[in-house]
Amino acid sequence: MLVLVRIAFRNLVQARRRSALLALAIGMVTMLLVLLMSLSRGITDNLVQAATTMSAGHVNVAGFYKPTAGTALPILTDMHAVRKVVEQVAPGVDYIVERHRGWGKLVSETSSVQVGLTGLVVADEDRFFNRLQLARESAYVEGGTDQVEGNPRDLAEPNTVILFAGQAKRLGVRVGDVVTITTETNTGQTNTADVRVVAVARDMGMLSSFAVFVPKQVILDLYRINDDTTGALWIYLKDIDKAPQAMGVIRKGLAEAGYTVRDHEPLPFFFKFDTVQSEDWVGQQLDVTTWRDEVSFLTWIITGFDTISWLLIGVLVVIIAVGIMNSMWNTVRERTQEIGTMRAIGMSRLRVGALFLLEAAMLGLLATAGGAGAGWLIAITVDAAHIVVPSEAAQAVLLSDTLHLSVSPLALGLSVGVLTLLTTLAALWPAVRAATLRPVQALAHAE
Repeated sequence: MLVLVRIAFRNLVQARRRSALLALAIGMVTMLLVLLMSLSRGITDNLVQAATTMSAGHVNVAGFYKPTAGTALPILTDMHAVRKVVEQVAPGVDYIVERHRGWGKLVSETSSVQVGLTGLVVADEDRFFNRLQLARESAYVEGGTDQVEGNPRDLAEPNTVILFAGQAKRLGVRVGDVVTITTETNTGQTNTADVRVVAVARDMGMLSSFAVFVPKQVILDLYRINDDTTGALWIYLKDIDKAPQAMGVIRKGLAEAGYTVRDHEPLPFFFKFDTVQSEDWVGQQLDVTTWRDEVSFLTWIITGFDTISWLLIGVLVVIIAVGIMNSMWNTVRERTQEIGTMRAIGMSRLRVGALFLLEAAMLGLLATAGGAGAGWLIAITVDAAHIVVPSEAAQAVLLSDTLHLSVSPLALGLSVGVLTLLTTLAALWPAVRAATLRPVQALAHAE
């Protein structure tokens, strides 16, 4: 085997120009694959962070309350009793927070936007404040400075609000300005509240387009609901990957405690309104979901991006495979005398075929390793540069206002392994052709 390796390496060196061109092509495809996989992983990281910051806990206990058969409200009554059951049965819990939900219009002196209201118990939201990143004033104020203004924890003060940069820009407001929230209560009454902007956060893609954060009491006052009512309980686990199992345990525990638990639907709560309103029942039903269910309408971004990436890589790999096959075929023709000599001195057909496959495998391994290394360096450099994404449409897809690439060892190994294997398989037919040459014919052809 060592002899075959030495011969294969010598042959690659002798055909250095051809080998260099093929290695460059294979390396470029590998680099592109690593970058695309890094971008896909980066989008996934953004999705997880944005979802578990703004839209859901790892597991969520929410519900629908129907005062009449034709009216459905996305609220959870008897919240403290439900929370007690969850705390008793849920496995691997880190902590639990309550999030109040609402919908209304945010009005400034110059404009207005429709927003989803999220009410926080500020003292329980260390995770939220640690993850929230404030925007520079220049991101939402024309001619603004690059300084960060405001303090998110000032949300603990009454009648305050945290906006995102895109919303602040559309409303024409900055930190310290007052805006008005208008909502319609469950009885059809319109209520308003004046709130002061205490911070403006960096955009987090589509999920931050409509979300604003206010103190819990603002929601209670606007909708005239009591302190034992909330929008949802967000349960954060020590291991997010255990969310499906934890959801099953919580569903069973709540059902055994006497609560009516809806069948699991992997959809966000606002997709379920039509179904719930058409059902003939009154009272409270609980709805238990995972974070992935609540942002399932966004998973198409990752699926679509991965599909396009693999199609692009597939086309490039086919082109490279054809080039390798053609190159190896020419090699067989040029080295016919050498093949005849090796067969004449006793080298078996299997070893001749293995020699050509080994050449392709060595070329593929060296090229893919170099391409993967280059892709890794580019990815970590781009990620460290925090490149701003200027287009709001691109921000919505990338779920961030900066370009985030995340390289995993698995992606590097997969890129090298798969493309090396494909490179080797592309040389299979020329290798078989070389192995089947008869020594006499090969030597006669050389003459």
